[in-house]
Amino acid sequence: MAELRLGPLLRYTGGSSATVWVETSRPCAAEVRCADGSGGGTRTFQIAGHHYALVEVGGLTPGTSTPYEVFLDGTRVWPEPGSAFPASEIRTCEVGPGAAGTVRVAFGSCRWAAPPAGGKDPVGPDALDTLAARLAADPSAPRPDVLLLLGDQVYADETSPATREWLAARRDVTDPPGTQVADYEEYTRLYYESWLDPEVRWLLSTVPSCMIFDDHDIVDDWNTSAAWVTDMRAKPWWRERVLSGLMSYWVHQHLGNLTPVELAADPVYAAVREVPDGTDELRAFACRADTEPASVRWSYRRDFGRVRVLMVDSRAARVLEEGARSMLDPGEAEWLRTEALDSPGDYDHLLIGTSLPWLLPHLVHDAEGWSAALCTGGKGERWARFGERLRRAADLEHWAAFPQSFEALADLIAEAGSGPRAPATVLVLSGDVHHAYVAEPSWPEGSGPTARALQLTCSPVHNAIPGSIRLGFRFGWSRFGRALGRRFAGHGGVPRPSVDWRRTGGPWFGNHLMTLTLRGRGADLRLERARPDGGGGRGGGGVDASQGGHGARLVTVEDVLLTEE
Repeated sequence: MAELRLGPLLRYTGGSSATVWVETSRPCAAEVRCADGSGGGTRTFQIAGHHYALVEVGGLTPGTSTPYEVFLDGTRVWPEPGSAFPASEIRTCEVGPGAAGTVRVAFGSCRWAAPPAGGKDPVGPDALDTLAARLAADPSAPRPDVLLLLGDQVYADETSPATREWLAARRDVTDPPGTQVADYEEYTRLYYESWLDPEVRWLLSTVPSCMIFDDHDIVDDWNTSAAWVTDMRAKPWWRERVLSGLMSYWVHQHLGNLTPVELAADPVYAAVREVPDGTDELRAFACRADTEPASVRWSYRRDFGRVRVLMVDSRAARVLEEGARSMLDPGEAEWLRTEALDSPGDYDHLLIGTSLPWLLPHLVHDAEGWSAALCTGGKGERWARFGERLRRAADLEHWAAFPQSFEALADLIAEAGSGPRAPATVLVLSGDVHHAYVAEPSWPEGSGPTARALQLTCSPVHNAIPGSIRLGFRFGWSRFGRALGRRFAGHGGVPRPSVDWRRTGGPWFGNHLMTLTLRGRGADLRLERARPDGGGGRGGGGVDASQGGHGARLVTVEDVLLTEE
């Protein structure tokens, strides 16, 4: 009998359709049945000995909530028998001229999914797990309409003690890559560890999610520079690692990002479903994505009523040649521009999701521009080598390290946010830097947008940051840090950026989630931190209405009114 190995994950939701992702123990027919009689089904496909299905559910009623069940070969496998969680639901979007209702968008990044050892979590309570427990304990509470996971959904290079033990039983971890994951099977272990957490599993079954990768989904500093890529390709274990990482990302994250229309037109999805085992087809695609990144687009667009979300690949789409570096290749940059400017009167809020922040503390911004300038060789080979070492050691690889791309994004935000049909907000949502903050840009008079533009950074969901780095980020926002940064930039001949910006919130440290509440042209932002609850833990697996995840609760840190309705 087929069993449910992982999932269900509710991914796409529209007005009358949705997609639900599952992994099963064997080939089978996967089916979703909704309480209102709607549903859908499909056969599983096989990758590297694992069996998956992305079930398209049709016939749903716009603007409704419908409980659903999952069946494999006609046997119900979800909800699990005796589950303490509420029924998983599909909530569809309102459609039509009057569909300007409330949209709640929760987002964050960097979730190291290692479970607590001996009841103590080394990096503090998990914000995603805590959100799940809160919603499960109070089904009537407001819940996100979509969850944006902005990178580092799994950590291929920083495995938990339990995973390291599992790896050691599988192979000799004294050989490279040691206790990092090495192949597709080991990547699946990371997803099991992350998505089988009871609260998170339920949350992902009932709140739609959109995902994009960052470096740790493959390895720290992934695609930092052309020199970095050359060094990594010389390592005997790297090719299997990067191909397995891209394959597992396509299966577990990317497929569910696509709409049913996009899935129907996707040649890779068609190819892996047409054969008994789609491993070779998917591997060939991953090879192309690695060696010809401009031929593959991981970025995508999703619309939620009058909220447009553009999830941007700021890792694999890079051009790394010194002197021509760009965060996005020309095709990707044109895609972003086209989607941002398409039918501007059709949306009230434009959200640009990029794992890496656009606006950083001024010292960090200038240091990134400085190192990028040094690496071009204009100061000589010795300075170029220093610039490359600094770039890797200090993770100086954000938008500021690609100055032309930084300016292009500034120009696009100004253009998209201007004119008689401009949206109320243009918001850049990011993670990566293991703290949270709000920054507001300003353009020279007469050249900026009429929309409210902000950088909203929320990280981590579940991770830590050393005290020295905390101090560094605080100093980076200071007047003295800004002056020091300009000295670095002056040495490298880096011009001042065309926009200025100021920090209007934070920095906040801890495990966080941000939630945007968008009503018409109004926008509110709430930042919540997961904190230990003095009442103790749940004791594992259940739902306690007085507790959050693993003896924690979400506490509001900041409420910000961004725009009036």
